[in-house]
Amino acid sequence: MPYLREILTEGHPTLRKVAKKVDPADLGDPIFQQLIDDMFATMYDAPGIGLAAPQIGIGKRFFTVDLQDDEKPEAGARVFINPKFTLWEGEIEAIEGCLSVPGMVGDVTRFGRIVCVALDRRGKRFSVDAGGLFARCLQHEMDHLDGILYIDKAKDLRPARTDEEVAEAEAVAAGAR
Repeated sequence: MPYLREILTEGHPTLRKVAKKVDPADLGDPIFQQLIDDMFATMYDAPGIGLAAPQIGIGKRFFTVDLQDDEKPEAGARVFINPKFTLWEGEIEAIEGCLSVPGMVGDVTRFGRIVCVALDRRGKRFSVDAGGLFARCLQHEMDHLDGILYIDKAKDLRPARTDEEVAEAEAVAAGAR
């Protein structure tokens, strides 16, 4: 049964450390598989669309994502272990927030399209070509693995005030937009 983990907030030192690669041999460990299940449960409970291991105090290079978008099945429930970007292009700016920085939003410029290669929970290599929100989410979570918070990149960091910002902060507090 999945266990809900505490989500760390800004100021916790684990959020600023570069996460270490996951040893593929660890993927067969039932404890590691339980950790993945715990991360999905914690992400959904938030409710969120993305959660990186450092956000729950685990300094390993993996994150969970689920945009819950029926039109983009590749953006469904996935774990990305030891992810790498192999292509990035275009730039878009949008409001962003984070579970680890509750109640705040800022304008962040990210790549509009990325290709990400990673391992799944069984150790199988896969690749996704992501655009829009999916691309932004993957970049946001990858930043967590490198000890970077969106507030390091955001312009006009502010408490969520307008209806749009409050909706975004709630959606993003629910995950990583």
